[in-house]
Amino acid sequence: MTADHTAVTAVTAAPQTKTAPRPAPPPPRRRNLAPVLFLLPFFVPFVLFTLVPVGYAFYQSLLRTERTGGTFGRKTTVFAGFEQYAEVLGDPEFLGSAGRVLLFGLVQIPVMLLLALVLALLLDSTVARLKRFFRIAYFVPYGIPGVIAALMWAFLYDPRLSPIVELLDRAGAHPDFLGSSMMLWSIGNIVTWTYTGYNMLIIYAALQAIPADIYEAARMDGASEAKIAWRIKVPILRPALILTGVFSIIGTLQLFTEPQVLRSISTSVTSTYTPNLAAYSLASANNYHEAAAMSVTLALATFVLSFGFLKLTGRKAGS
Repeated sequence: MTADHTAVTAVTAAPQTKTAPRPAPPPPRRRNLAPVLFLLPFFVPFVLFTLVPVGYAFYQSLLRTERTGGTFGRKTTVFAGFEQYAEVLGDPEFLGSAGRVLLFGLVQIPVMLLLALVLALLLDSTVARLKRFFRIAYFVPYGIPGVIAALMWAFLYDPRLSPIVELLDRAGAHPDFLGSSMMLWSIGNIVTWTYTGYNMLIIYAALQAIPADIYEAARMDGASEAKIAWRIKVPILRPALILTGVFSIIGTLQLFTEPQVLRSISTSVTSTYTPNLAAYSLASANNYHEAAAMSVTLALATFVLSFGFLKLTGRKAGS
């Protein structure tokens, strides 16, 4: 037997090792479309009814209408850039209406949210009775359309018709709810009456999410109901109060219905009493481009104030 034959025999007799098969590549990951589908019912109306109108208003605000050949001449639309914004920011009536609304918000919003907080805490207390009835009763004003509420309060403000004004006159007080000195606070009363119950319901819902064990532990330590409300409930309600504060800021800058209704019965409300009313008056006079610039300016102011409020409250919470 030759050496070559011996080597071949040894190789064939040796056991052959099998290589392990490579693992199959993982199947491609499918994107989970569930979050997108859940968000679509919000984003589609938001884009169609918020972003698109704001974008179109911004486009219109960059234009200007010019006439050739006198008052009854031909109208042409030309690009004006930011000229409309310069006119809006230089308009003393618009600046006066913006200052009036800011003063309104500085007084009305804290009063309304304080009332809403107190009502929510009273409903959540252990001694409260008929909670369902009072919860509905507080919320009913929000369910009344704003025009109807303004007309109802206009009747109560009118000295020729109001039984309240008549009783105050007999008592020696002679309030002029529709006068220029009280008109802003008369509107504030309507807004407070309408939206206090709405904000109360948000705060009350946040109270229901607080575990009852926290209250039991506080009572075992000897805390009274007042201390539980001030030391436990109010700090936990901070996110709900911030949310209602943002909603109130946005609603204040959009003040329109109440002054528009009261304008028909009082000369104290002018066509530029609030920024929204001023923009509406410009649009009614076919000055659409300046009205668009005023609306975009108001939208930016709303964003800045709301974002600033969130940053301020968030900084205080983190400190």
